Amino acid sequence: MKEIEIIVPVTVKDYSELDACERSLVDAARRATAGSYSVYSHFKVGAAILLDNGVTVTGANQENVAYPSGTCAERSACFYAGANYPDARFEMIAVAAVGTDGLEPATPTAPCGACRQALLEYEMRAGHHVPVLLVGRDSVYRLPSVASLLPLAFTEF
Repeated sequence: MKEIEIIVPVTVKDYSELDACERSLVDAARRATAGSYSVYSHFKVGAAILLDNGVTVTGANQENVAYPSGTCAERSACFYAGANYPDARFEMIAVAAVGTDGLEPATPTAPCGACRQALLEYEMRAGHHVPVLLVGRDSVYRLPSVASLLPLAFTEF
């Protein structure tokens, strides 16, 4: 028997330690939470994706009483980007949330499994690793790629 250890590198930064591009994307993800329709979970999520053409697209979770007919913020953003900018490639992604108490969670919120897989498809289309910023009130986690969110996934990398 052989055991494999999977280690995911995560850089933990304060907002003040982010570069201008990262801060801009984090701010866009935070603003995107305002577009959330989360009348059932009361958990608002916003996502922002920087494209290689300089455009930043955003999305927010959209719930529906006919669960699971809604969609997460990450998928609403990536599918919007794919539909409206089919030739653009993803450069960086940020995800932010507002909890049921109306406050940003102290620690970052990570995408669900379905969103990880959907985002990975766009990372593969980009042909390079796409950094991910997971935003919390007290810190921002920077991961080197979408693939790092989904160990052992089938990818071209």
